[in-house]
Amino acid sequence: MLSILINNNEGFECVATYDNGEDAVANLPQSDTDVVLVDIHLPGGISGIETVEKLKVLCPGIQYIMCTSLEDSENIFNALQAGATGYIIKSTPHAKILEAIADAHNGGAPMSSQIARKVISYFTQKNEKANKELDKLSAREQEILGYLSKGYRYKEIAGFLFINIETVRKHIHNIYDKLQVNSRTDALNKVQQKI
Repeated sequence: MLSILINNNEGFECVATYDNGEDAVANLPQSDTDVVLVDIHLPGGISGIETVEKLKVLCPGIQYIMCTSLEDSENIFNALQAGATGYIIKSTPHAKILEAIADAHNGGAPMSSQIARKVISYFTQKNEKANKELDKLSAREQEILGYLSKGYRYKEIAGFLFINIETVRKHIHNIYDKLQVNSRTDALNKVQQKI
């Protein structure tokens, strides 16, 4: 059990353990805790991800590490979005778990190597997708989209590029058409990585 591992190592102390997320939400705010390990699958009504989300509001200064057997992207990103600052796999060697706790306590974001690889892969794929979307546009359309991303109006863009406002409108219509969007915001969101 993790509490025994933690208490048997100098510099670490397990302040409390909770049987479910509801107990943690009810009692953790009254404890003096720096780092919390949370499993995603918890008995009771709320998951570990929901528990972290609730606790992050009640105790924003605490660092939350997901310690689970789940390695799928959806759970990883849901946990991080909920407020977890780390994500480690239960099969991680004990010394590495203690390292992760210390790392989180010192401001780090500990992750098992396979989790870190999934996070990097996610952002690489997102970047490649943005590149493909941007490649659909001509150089002039990319230039106009760049001005749109900086908040310039059509008239200002026309002045910068020495073209009339109707030409700008035509280019923007083509941008929306090629990216299959209906607004400036949607167009920028689709290629935001590269503008």
